[in-house]
Order: sequence, then structure tokens, then C-alpha cells
Amino acid sequence: MGALVLPSKVLLGVLLSFLFLCLLSKPALGITRHYKFDIKLQNVTRLCHTKSIVSVNGQFPGPRIVAREGDQLLIKVVNHVSKNMSIHWHGIRQLRTGWADGPAYVTQCPIQTGQSYVYNFTITGQRGTLLWHAHISWLRATVHGPLIILPKRGVPYPFPKPHMEVPIIFGEWFNADPEAIISQALQTGGGPNVSDAYTINGLPGPLYNCSAEDTFRLKVKPGKTYLLRLINAALNDELFFSIANHSLTVVEADALYVKPFETQTILIAPGQTTNVLLKTKPHYPNASFFMTARPYATGLGTFDNSTVTGILEYEQPFKKLHPRISINKLPLYKPVLPALNDTSFATKFTNKLRSLNTPQFPAQVPQKVDRKFFFTIGLGTSPCEGNQTCQGPNGTMFSASVNNVSFAMPTTALLQAHFSGQSYSVYTTDFPIDPAIPFNYTGTPPNNTIVSNGTKLVVLPFNTSVELVMQDTSILGAESHPLHLHGFNFFVVGQGFGNFDPNKDPKNFNLVDPVERNTIGVPSGGWVAIRFLADNPGVWFMHCHLEVHTSWGLKMAWIVLDGKLPNQKLLPPPADLPKC
Repeated sequence: MGALVLPSKVLLGVLLSFLFLCLLSKPALGITRHYKFDIKLQNVTRLCHTKSIVSVNGQFPGPRIVAREGDQLLIKVVNHVSKNMSIHWHGIRQLRTGWADGPAYVTQCPIQTGQSYVYNFTITGQRGTLLWHAHISWLRATVHGPLIILPKRGVPYPFPKPHMEVPIIFGEWFNADPEAIISQALQTGGGPNVSDAYTINGLPGPLYNCSAEDTFRLKVKPGKTYLLRLINAALNDELFFSIANHSLTVVEADALYVKPFETQTILIAPGQTTNVLLKTKPHYPNASFFMTARPYATGLGTFDNSTVTGILEYEQPFKKLHPRISINKLPLYKPVLPALNDTSFATKFTNKLRSLNTPQFPAQVPQKVDRKFFFTIGLGTSPCEGNQTCQGPNGTMFSASVNNVSFAMPTTALLQAHFSGQSYSVYTTDFPIDPAIPFNYTGTPPNNTIVSNGTKLVVLPFNTSVELVMQDTSILGAESHPLHLHGFNFFVVGQGFGNFDPNKDPKNFNLVDPVERNTIGVPSGGWVAIRFLADNPGVWFMHCHLEVHTSWGLKMAWIVLDGKLPNQKLLPPPADLPKC
């Protein structure tokens, strides 16, 4: 019998159908996205004060990075300013690509003047709102922006599809140069000068001097749902946020879905992100509404006690017989925010956060623990150098520490020293797993507040299951500390006030649906317990995201060793990795 010959059109149809079925059976592959960041000076005016700021592409805040889960990002950063630069992609796990994580002298030497570096990483198993920011000195005051990861194509949100998505990034504005502020504080040993304003998308709003025109306005339609992507890029302040006469539904924290809950006010710490749904009123309300943020402050130090506002404006219905009312003549409602030190509200809000924990988005909480750590987190002092009198407590210098070790930054990158096996004289691996001298952490502080110094790290074998309890101390005053862990998300299995009790408190841990985050506030006068799986080889920074505390030494790092399999090993450094 002769072979059956199909007409060419039929054959083409069969081939196309086969290709379509192949595409359906395989998940959509990510694409490669290219961005270029030119680090340059830009004149910016706020509060009637013009100054030259370090910026990305001349923008403040910086440009929005948008990608999908599974995409590869190639971001070329070119440094045109006299200061060293590095960029951190806050919350990106950087699986096996620690060279692209960004903290200066931890995973890379900074990018020097006239030099460039391509940050090359793939977004694996993550979607949601994150941020990018400078990770050297205080340059992130002006060098920051949104990092938005959309779900894979065809994958819906686990909540109603919004009419529109709006990034809202909180920041701090300093009339003076933030670099000069921290430099002076580190020389004198005193607390640094505070910011002059908070900002929403770079704008301070009408409650500040000569800033009525510099106001963020969110224009909305009645009867619609908006997804607000909230980002706290402020240097030193946790913030309360509320929109007058509107409730918000929290659906995500730190780019991880949570069980939705309704609230009038959000608490968001530096480095944290929160996605909320805003459902507008069903009919035109004949009013406008303040969107307001101000600090949650628990420490004894000074802080910027001011309020940033944006305005929520409804689109007016068009009626020929009734001319539109001037937006400026409409009543303007103001929200009521919690008191500045309302730790009770802060606790209730954080306790509402729970992982979504569905079959599609499970909470894979480590049930067994291989290594337990207990870290004290707080302030302290260092002796004034050269028999001088400094501006810290009792003539000393302010300091901060983890387990009484104030971290000394090296002059070469920790990851390079680890990868090349040349750690000698760069760091040691004897970071204390618990305090050397236990004391009543939240009671009467000890007389001796002097901290030790060192570049000490913890080493973890690959796939170690870790439980870490972080305990605030009352040395120089109890205070909330937002701790950020690079390279990982962690589960917040427990928190409480007073001193952690290792016999009683673990019995109340939530091992079913605890919230999963990358930045968590250690409660003022309390403790928080987290668990994570050390499944990402590299050197990973952990620090307070209040920049002043980081500058004082409230930081440390973890080394996660390579696993046995090829896909469990740190990739080699890229050829253009900056040199110190």
C-alpha cells in the first residue's frame, strides 16, 4: 500500500495543534529582562530646599522594576558619582546567586566611581511586592524603588482582580546630606540628626512647609477595587498608615500571600512591604480623603515626629446640568492614627498576619529543628577613643549589637573570602549562639553597657533547619527592631513580651500557618521566634533595618555551606564582580 500523503494545509494544522498542546503541558518559561541604572547626581527641591542627591537615572524615588515569576533579570549599574555604590534586591532569595545580593563588603565589593556591574539573577518561586535600594552607608535615603513581581502568565491572584495597581513607597527627606549626618554621628558618638519630612512616592504633602504642590494624589473611580503596593523605604522609622473613611484588606506581606483581613490602619517597618485592597465607595462621595503616615516610635532617642499625607480623590461624574465642583472646595477628611508609641496596636496587627496556607501556596514550616539560636538585640556603648568625651551616654559612643557583638565591617567581601577559602584575617566563625552572660534582658539593665566588636559569623551545613529567638533588651531603653535576613524567607512561629521562656513559650508556637516574611519587628521589650531552612548556599547578611542601628553594629552574617548535589552549590563569581 502506498503511504498516506496529507495536504500541506492539514499537515500545518496538525503541527500547530501539537505545538499548542506542548505549550499547554509545560509551564510558561520566564523571559530575560534588561535594565540599566545610571547612578548620578540630580538636583531635587523639597520643603523649598534644593539639593543635589544621589539618584538612579535622575529619578526620586528610583525607577520601577517589573518582572514575572520565573524571569531572569540583568540590571547593569553604572556608577557616575564620587561615592561607592551597591544595590540590594530586598527580599529576592538569590538562590545560588549570592554575588547579586548587593550588600557592600558582604557579598561584593562596592562599585567604584566610573565602574559598572551587572546584577544577574532569576526570580524563582516568588511573586509580589518587594523593593530595591542602595546597601552602603545611608545612600538608600534617595537610592530606592519598587520591585514588582507579577505571577506567571495565566496564574491569577488568590483574591479579586483589582481594577488598578498602585505602588506607594514611603521615604524620608533630609534637607542636609544623609551621608554627612551619619558621618558626623559616628565621629561624635551621639545620635544622628533626624529627617525633615516623610514622603509618599517622593512627595511630603500639604502638612509640611511649602509642600502643598508636592502632594501625591491617588485618583480613583467609585465602586472599584485598587491594589496598593505599600513599601517602607524610610531610613529609620516604622510607620502607621491609614486612609480616612476607608478600610483596607491586607492580602500580602513581604511578597507572600496572607489570609485576608480588614483593618483601618497598617503598620509597616523599614524594609517591609504590604499589599492591600482598597475598595472605593459605591457612589461619588462629594469629598476627598487624606492618606496619612506617621511614625511608630518606641525608643528613647529623638525621631522625626511629623506626618506625611497624600490625597485620595474620586473622579467626579460628568453632568451637563451641574458643573464640576472644584476639588479644592470639597470637604477633606482626615484619618485617626494610633498613638506614636501604641505597642498594643502593633502587637494586635502583627498577630493578625497568617500565611495563606492553601494547596497552591502552602506554609512549609520546618517541623523539626536541627540548630537553635538565642540572640539578644539592642543598643549599648563603646568607649570614647583617645580619652575624649563623646556625645553618647555618660560620655561614651552609641553602639548596637547582636549577642553583645557589634559587627565590624571587613574591607573585602565576606562571600569572596568564603568562596576562595581565604577567610583568615577577614572573619572568624565563632559568633556566639547565645549570650555569653545571661541577664534579665527586659528588666533593670546591667551597669556595664560596653559591647565587644568583631567580624564573627555562624556556619550552617546545607539544609540545616534553624530556629532563632531574637530578644530585645532594655539596655539604653527597650525598642522595636525590624530585623531583615538576606537570602531567605522565614516563618514567624511565636512572639511575646518580657524574657523568652524556653520551657513554656515554645508550647504556644504556631507551626501550622505562621506568617512568612523577610523582615520582622522584634517587639519592644519582647521577643520573636523564627524558623527557616538553610537551603541557599552563600554568605547572608542579617541586620536591623533601622539604618542608624545598622551603622552602630546591629548586624551579623550566616555562612550556608554547599550541599552535595550540583544544584546545591554556590555558582562561581561573575567576571565583572567589583574589586575592593
